[in-house]
Amino acid sequence: MNLNYMALAVPVFLFFIGLEYLIAKRTGKKIFNFTSSIANMNVGVAERLIDLFTAGSFYFFYDYLHKHYAMFNIKPTILTWIALILATDLVWYWYHRAGHKVNLFWGFHVVHHTSDEFNYTAGTRITVFQAVVRTLFWSVLPLVGFPASMITTMLIVHGLYPFFTHTQLIGKLGILEYILVTPSHHRVHHASNEDYLDKNFGDMFIIWDKLFGTFAKEDQEAQYGLTKQLDSYSFLWQHFHFLVEIWYAAKRENGLVNKLKIVFGSPSDFDPEIRQIVEKKFLSRHKVRVRTQKFRLYVIGQFSFMVTILFFLLLFEHQTDLFLQIMTALFILITVINCGAILEQRRWVFYLEVVRGFFVILTTFYYFPHPTTFAVFAILTISSLAYFSTLQKQYLNTLYGSQSA
Repeated sequence: MNLNYMALAVPVFLFFIGLEYLIAKRTGKKIFNFTSSIANMNVGVAERLIDLFTAGSFYFFYDYLHKHYAMFNIKPTILTWIALILATDLVWYWYHRAGHKVNLFWGFHVVHHTSDEFNYTAGTRITVFQAVVRTLFWSVLPLVGFPASMITTMLIVHGLYPFFTHTQLIGKLGILEYILVTPSHHRVHHASNEDYLDKNFGDMFIIWDKLFGTFAKEDQEAQYGLTKQLDSYSFLWQHFHFLVEIWYAAKRENGLVNKLKIVFGSPSDFDPEIRQIVEKKFLSRHKVRVRTQKFRLYVIGQFSFMVTILFFLLLFEHQTDLFLQIMTALFILITVINCGAILEQRRWVFYLEVVRGFFVILTTFYYFPHPTTFAVFAILTISSLAYFSTLQKQYLNTLYGSQSA
């Protein structure tokens, strides 16, 4: 059976997240926050899911560039593998630095820095937008002459390593601090302390930061998150808030040149007051008054079920037809959005439940198009519509313990 063993990354990452949580709890270190951790892992789930449909296109992109425009035809040897890992990390350094220095790129990368906690869950906050931008930067590798097979293999290794630098439980690592990016170095990078801003951009090797003047040693306690933290755990808002801010800021400017200065300007020069304006304009403050913590159990249950589905979807990728992949992906994406909305105690989460139910009905009828199936779902649909308000009220009461806004 042709299995996708990359799916094993899901339980492996969850194992280390669980291990870190247990060690932190045993040692009395409060480095986990329920809401933030779930929000972090939701981002990671979405990235793994979308990667199912995009990873192959990245390979063919590199392969096309190599076949048609490569300056050299590099063969895999020990020396060329060493050259590739250094080149990959060097390109990453400049991609990462651009991601902190250019508003448009920061709009894609800021999702990774939104969390106000620093642990392995924060290491999962990678978005497909970042993957696209990184691919454009890494396109220099096939142009030089590295074949797509070497590049994609190296990117797997390069993608796994930084996950383990997102922890507060590992101190400084002696001589390795001079060569590799360690948890100490990456804590500096994620910090919002003024002395730590825009430092330590390397992903595997810290030598680039020392070479190009962006290195900072960890010598004070880090404060994590953004300099102006988001007031939302919404999956959608965490992804798009800064892009919305850029759009709003550019819209206020006169002339194309001034608008482009906003888009390609520096985040350090961006008006911080715009966030408050767009949050009032686009981010609803309408929440349910919560009188129970049952919603947390529901979120944990949803997340566990969703991750299980994701694992098997990835594992049996080559045995699953496209329709089921798309329907399952849509179900998972709605669940991710639903988890974020529940964490913010939104009333409209009930409508997301309806949408998820629709996907289940559509998928079931697609594979079992029997009149009995249609009749059963028709009765359920008509009954649900007839008692929609009652069902919504009961759902919110069960979830939040209150129906009042």
